Parts: sequence; C-alpha cells; structure tokens
Amino acid sequence: MNDIAVQYRVKSEPYYKNVGNELAQFEAAYTARMPMMLKGPTGCGKSRFVEHMAWKLGKPLITVACNEDMTAADLIGRFLLDKDGTRWQDGPLTTAARIGAICYLDEVVEARQDTTVVIHPLTDHRRVLPLDKKGELVEAHADFQLVISYNPGYQSLMKDLKQSTKQRFGALDFDYPESAVETEIVAHEGKIDKETAEKLVQVAARSRNLKGHGLDEGISTRLLVYAAALIGTGIPAPDACQIALVRPLTDDPDMRDALDAAVSTFFG
Repeated sequence: MNDIAVQYRVKSEPYYKNVGNELAQFEAAYTARMPMMLKGPTGCGKSRFVEHMAWKLGKPLITVACNEDMTAADLIGRFLLDKDGTRWQDGPLTTAARIGAICYLDEVVEARQDTTVVIHPLTDHRRVLPLDKKGELVEAHADFQLVISYNPGYQSLMKDLKQSTKQRFGALDFDYPESAVETEIVAHEGKIDKETAEKLVQVAARSRNLKGHGLDEGISTRLLVYAAALIGTGIPAPDACQIALVRPLTDDPDMRDALDAAVSTFFG
C-alpha cells in the first residue's frame, strides 16, 4: 500500500494564490475528515486548489474526471479476466479509501445519479465502502477524505446533485479572483509581464459581463493562462486571444464580434 500511495503523491508544490481563508478552512475540514464540495465556475482554480492542498497536507491525491458514461464499477472496481483467471481490480475510489488518499471527483454531477450514490457510505459516520460484487466491506483509512467539485451555474435541474448527496458535504465557494489577484496569477502561470496580464484580465471581465446575455460562461482564468502562454511564444497578443479566448468560447458570430472588439480595445 505504501508503494501505491507514493505513486499518487503530488511531487512538487502546485502554484496557488490564496484569495481568502480557503486554505485554512479546507485544512480544518481535513482535520475533521469532513467530505468537501467545491462549487464554482469552470477554470477558476478548483482542481489546482485540491492539488495544492494535497501537497500541503502531504497526502496522496487520486483524481477522477466524472462523465455521463461512468458507472459505479468505474469508481469502486470490477472483476477482470486474464490468462490466470478472474481477479479483482480496485477502482480509484476504493484505492483512495484503502491507502488514505484524498479522492477528488471532478464535475461529479456529470456522473449518473445511480453512480454517485455509491459514495454515500463514505460520507457519514460509517466511512465504509461496500464492495457487493466481492463481498467485502472496505473501512476507509484514517487519512481518507472525499472531495467533489461542480459548477452550479452551469448545471440543469436534471443534473444537479440530490439533496441527499449535498448534505453529506461541507462546501467552499470559488469564483474568479478579483482583477489584481487574477493579474498576478496570469503573469506567474503564463510567464508574461504584468501589464499584458492585466489587459488579458480586462478582456475576461468584459466577457463575464456577457454571461447570460449570449454566453453560457465568461473567459476563465485557465483560458487566460493559455493566452499568456501563447503570447510568451511570440505570437501577437490579438492572435493569441483569438486562439485561446474567443474561438473556444463561442461559435455565435455576434458574440465573437463582441469579444474581438474587447480584444481590440486593449491590444489594438
């Protein structure tokens, strides 16, 4: 088990800019082994935050990118047939429970509701995971913690989490940082000068004002870092913005024109 845990260790400190008291709050939740739910828009730093906390706490991290085709067996494990016969293969959730890792289910509402139900016994006083097909009851390691994330503003009512699931978690709200902090993040991660990073953040602010008025989502901090990285390679800033900010966000001609206008305002 120790060898497996080492495999999932975060080897170096992931850059994360604290914007409030979320580091202390999460650390307190981990001390209490409280399951945690991270809520916020796409690309605002939820996954990076979990990586940073796993590194800070010195715990293994197992991340699962949830999708609508994911089954309960994908999470907990299944029997496999090989040349030696049938053998059991633990899924990522079971592995995390056994070795005392932080298990991070990213965009958990994308998974089917009958799949997310399997996490319930791990998120109350029992802290167990039944493996019905194997006839085993896995008691979670003392260091195990379950963390889920999702974007509440993007989900339909059909895809929202059930109250029976929500009320098993503590929660932290995330959003895009205020402009000065986001500028610092983009400059650091994209390795560009502060002035250029500030212009990118201003373009993002214009796009976020269009959310609900033609755009489902504004430009994320992640996309800003992509644009900064392109600028760092020598691509002109307007071209980098088209590639990384405007074109991925929308196919609507009017929205593209509006975003291109914002880019021209700051980059000419």
